[in-house]
Amino acid sequence: MTSTATSFAAADRPLTALLDAVPPAGWTRPSPCEGWSAADVVGHLVGTQRDFLTTHGVDLGDEPDVAADPAAAWRRHATRVAEALSDDAVPGREFDGFFGRTTVGAAFEQFYVWDMLVHRWDVARAVGADAGLTDGELDRIEAGADSFGPALHMDGICRPAVEVPDTADREARALARLGRRA
Repeated sequence: MTSTATSFAAADRPLTALLDAVPPAGWTRPSPCEGWSAADVVGHLVGTQRDFLTTHGVDLGDEPDVAADPAAAWRRHATRVAEALSDDAVPGREFDGFFGRTTVGAAFEQFYVWDMLVHRWDVARAVGADAGLTDGELDRIEAGADSFGPALHMDGICRPAVEVPDTADREARALARLGRRA
């Protein structure tokens, strides 16, 4: 298993567990992402990962139907992504990215795995669940935010940071950098 596949699997396990626990009525609840329901967040994760990987020559088959069953669609998608990332050739593919020359694996870990952690919190928040972010996952969220620099707050990425009290816990401080109120 490649390091990218390992990172994906580690982010996927708690995300899949959360999605499997969402009650049917929870999918239409608004998420912290303006204008998106919990189901829309899943659609975003599937769509952006598919777009990135297929652009780099990965065949993920037919797109799963998120509208019909977001949790099942994610599981189907995640299985295909895990298989693709387990092939050493896929993460090792080089390309010129937004931040310069990189590999599919490095970009996938830097942004798409990071995105899974952040959006796990968004779905959890939408349905009143605990995202259960660990210290290691908060480390990754903070490191990702640092690595994006000013691009973090470009249109379509994250809203501007929000103020939090000095007494706020680490999760609240990390998410505030991303324009989220914990």
